[in-house]
Amino acid sequence: MDRKKITPVDLQTMKNEGKKFSMLTAYDYPMALLEDRAGIEVILVGDSLGMTVLGYENTIPVTMEEMIHHTKAVTRGSKYALIIGDMPFMSYNTSEQDAIYNAGRFMKEGKADAIKLEGGVSVKEIVRAIVKAGIPVMGHIGLTPQTISMLGGFKVQGKDAQAAQKIIDDALELEDAGAFSVLLEAVPAPIAQKVTERLKVPTIGIGAGVHCDGQVLVVHDMLGLFDRFTPKFAKRYVNLSEQMLKAFDAYREDVLKGVFPTDQHSFHIDEKELGKVK
Repeated sequence: MDRKKITPVDLQTMKNEGKKFSMLTAYDYPMALLEDRAGIEVILVGDSLGMTVLGYENTIPVTMEEMIHHTKAVTRGSKYALIIGDMPFMSYNTSEQDAIYNAGRFMKEGKADAIKLEGGVSVKEIVRAIVKAGIPVMGHIGLTPQTISMLGGFKVQGKDAQAAQKIIDDALELEDAGAFSVLLEAVPAPIAQKVTERLKVPTIGIGAGVHCDGQVLVVHDMLGLFDRFTPKFAKRYVNLSEQMLKAFDAYREDVLKGVFPTDQHSFHIDEKELGKVK
């Protein structure tokens, strides 16, 4: 099919026309290649790689160097998807100057198309500064993993009127600051619907109901590759970890029995040449 590179403008057009779009995380070249081939519109190099790929307990230890390293791999694998680099903890919280510099690294070094950062009104001026520097910004509100200790753990946000109003206000402030889209995580579906209806820019939901303009999942959750923690909102489309474990067991068994490698997996030399070898 005839495809072109997705841009933030394309996402805005989709929202205006009532068309949905898909978003997945990716952290390496082969995963990005497959997602791109599948037509996934947006790929997020999420700081969730701290847990799914690097084995950290949470996203807090993830560094800019780690994020840039993985973003480079993803952008080498994707030609069409909009690539979002996820700003790690403390890469944008200290000052507008630091935020612009680190966001710029995603663009210059990682070849990302845009960045994502967590927070609402508290990061409004930082978002404005990054956008002013010419870097597209995706906002992220609701359940924000980088501040999970302040939120009291991984749980739904906006369940009472005051908290719900804050989510709506935060979304409007991010839009006002120039964010081209807003990600809503673990937000009651009716609140996400209100946000989606009130915002001119697209919303992306993860555990936020069907009314968002786009949807995102952590790829390891939907492929069944990460079972340490599986959120309620993650739909598992296949259990690859089970299939991979069977393959690993079968390989080990073949090696121990001496049935791998076989003749077809080996290289050969002419008998005459072999005879010359002492």
